[in-house]
Amino acid sequence: MAKKKEVIVANDLTKVYQMGEVQVNALCGVSIRIRRGEVVSIMGPSGSGKSTLMNIIGCLDRPTAGEYYLDGELVSDLSDDQLAAVRNQKVGFVFQNFNLLSRSTALINVELPLRYAGIREGRREKAVQALESVGLGDRVNHRPTELSGGQQQRVALARAIINNPAIIMADEPTGNLDSKSGEEIMRLLLGLNKEFRTTLIIVTHDPKIAEQTERVIRLYDGLVVEQ
Repeated sequence: MAKKKEVIVANDLTKVYQMGEVQVNALCGVSIRIRRGEVVSIMGPSGSGKSTLMNIIGCLDRPTAGEYYLDGELVSDLSDDQLAAVRNQKVGFVFQNFNLLSRSTALINVELPLRYAGIREGRREKAVQALESVGLGDRVNHRPTELSGGQQQRVALARAIINNPAIIMADEPTGNLDSKSGEEIMRLLLGLNKEFRTTLIIVTHDPKIAEQTERVIRLYDGLVVEQ
């Protein structure tokens, strides 16, 4: 059972993909613990299981076997609809490619998690506040094509935090940015952790990013080799 201080408890997770007649073992019995408020990076070569583990931790997928507790709740056996509800309430995502709606304003992009949750009251105010917290209070009506890469990633970060999630999952958050913009995004992410004790999990290939985290979970061939 998950301890209260641990926001993530994964016990012996396996994930098997069936590709025609071939079985691919993406995770081969992964067990990890991540404490509330911790800053952790997940590293490993391509094919090591990083993305699979991220998808399970972020409630985008379920393990083939094993138990996963998120914020004290067993989520590994939930239905797709139940998993989507937990994901919306407890997980904020920041992706390498920003994943913004190109024809919608920054404000509408940030409002999306609240729209999915059926929240209407105060939605605009919360979205504006989130954008202001990442330094984009003067860009609320700009579309992604009118923003730099760093600004687009800040919109994505505002969207990730609008529901006050238990964890933020950042998948190569600086991968498509120049060094200055990348440093700014890391400063914002680490600042959120410091101010709100939001658990921060960063999937990265960059040792310089990993050095800024408290702990590295390293995967190889679907196994944890360091944590």
